[in-house]
Amino acid sequence: MIIGACTIQLYLPGVFSLKEKRGVLKPLLNQLRRQFEVAAAEIGNQDTWQSADIAVVAVSNDTGHIYAVLEKVVHWIEGEYRGVEVLDWAVELR
Repeated sequence: MIIGACTIQLYLPGVFSLKEKRGVLKPLLNQLRRQFEVAAAEIGNQDTWQSADIAVVAVSNDTGHIYAVLEKVVHWIEGEYRGVEVLDWAVELR
């Protein structure tokens, strides 16, 4: 069993309160869970309006498959989810 974890740093330029931030992140995390069958959660910068750190985790028996899924997640956020900018991302496999 191989576990892949992708940490993603996000910038939310149009957000001016924590309530607005939750309104952006909650649907994003739910869509990631449904569309890619991964676990997703906010893991950092919870008290910062325009910044968020999220983690996306996948489990498989194939390293290449996990990396491909996590890379698709990042590119989907960049291309499809307006109002959110990916600043940085990293994948860790165990």
